Parts: sequence; structure tokens; C-alpha cells
Amino acid sequence: MLKAVLFDFNGIIINDKLLHEQLIEQILIEENLRPQPGEFRQVCLGKSDRACLKELLTRRSRVLSESYLTQLVNHKTQAYQQQVKQLEKLPLYPGLKDLIFQLRAKELKLAVVSNSLLEEVKLVLDQAKLAEYFQALVAVDEVITSEPELDGYFLAVERLNQLYPDLNLQMSECLAIEHTPIGIEAAQRAGMQAVGVAHTYPFHMLQRLADWTVDYLCDLEVERVQEAYSWFETGVAQG
Repeated sequence: MLKAVLFDFNGIIINDKLLHEQLIEQILIEENLRPQPGEFRQVCLGKSDRACLKELLTRRSRVLSESYLTQLVNHKTQAYQQQVKQLEKLPLYPGLKDLIFQLRAKELKLAVVSNSLLEEVKLVLDQAKLAEYFQALVAVDEVITSEPELDGYFLAVERLNQLYPDLNLQMSECLAIEHTPIGIEAAQRAGMQAVGVAHTYPFHMLQRLADWTVDYLCDLEVERVQEAYSWFETGVAQG
């Protein structure tokens, strides 16, 4: 049965793609490099700032030490936080709060699994007054592996089980809400079903990959998803 829902952060909770793109381009300019149209979408969507910057600079034949790359990431993080703090209203995606309310009403556990840094995630959730609704947060700086999103899912489930020992949560009992092909594929490889939300990529592209696909968060039929999980569990038991 469905026991937990794991949210991506950028692209699902907050619509901050343009802000990230502007900050990444600013770093390239400060490095005396020229941003290319469409490159951010091609290289960076679904990836961490570190992976994004490393590839962008490598494409321009820049050889960076890990310490200098860390400086660039920290610089971008500080700029992001300053920008977010100045916003009168956060660009949260429509339907987010209502979806959270529906999931909580069904007593499902909620977590965030993100390729953003933990301080960025906490800042937005605190500012949006949403932090109390998520029992676990996993950010890219907590998962030091070659596949941070994949292992981030495992860490989120581990933390939920630590908080709720009687839950006995399995990966197959989780639903991931993602907006990129990379995120959907990672969730499925981790053993979960995934919802693809067409906030960033076209519906038809995500539909080929995801177990469920919606245009907007408000289109996700929670009861129907729960029924599908229950049906699958019954079918497996009978088989």
C-alpha cells in the first residue's frame, strides 16, 4: 500500500528555474565565459549545481580544482538565498498546498528529496511555512555519491523508518513526484513508482517514462493512486 510520498524540490515545490538559470549565467560571466542559449536546460535541469557548473566549465575547457568548484557553488547558493529572501511572494507551484493537505489527510508520510543544498531547501520551506509538513528532508550535500538522487531516495526512506519504526516502509510503498526524466528514472530504479508533472518537460515526454503523468499538481488523483497501490499489493499476494 502507499505509505509515503517523496517530493522533488525545484520544479515541483518552487518554480525557480529562471532564478537558477540567471545565477548560473552570472557565474559564467564572472568567469569571463559566455552563456549559450538553451544550454542551462540541456545541461543543468535535474542536476545539482556542482554537476551543472562542472559540465558547463568543462565544455569551455576549464580545469577546476574541487575546492574552487566548491567556492563557485557556495557563491551561487549565497546569491540564491539573498534573492529568495527578497521575494514578497515565493513562486510556489499552484495546487501544492492542496495536494499536501490531501496527502496529510490520508496520513501519508511526506519527504523532500532534492539535488539542491539543504540550506536552500530549508529556507524556502520555512519561508513558505511548509516545513512542518515534511517529516524528512534529503539534500544533495548529504549524499556524497555519484548518483545523489538515487541514493537520496534510499536515505529518505531510512530516515522515515527511523522516525516511525512501526512504519516498516519499503521502497515499493513510496511515490515520487518528479518533473524531469532524470528524476523519474532515478525514482523507478530505486524501486518506487513515479509521477511526472509537466512543469518543465512536455506531458508526452514524461508519459513515456512515468507511472503517472499530470499537467499540474492539482490533477493528481490521490485516491486513484492509492487504489492502484492496493490493487497491486492484492494482485501480488494472490499471485
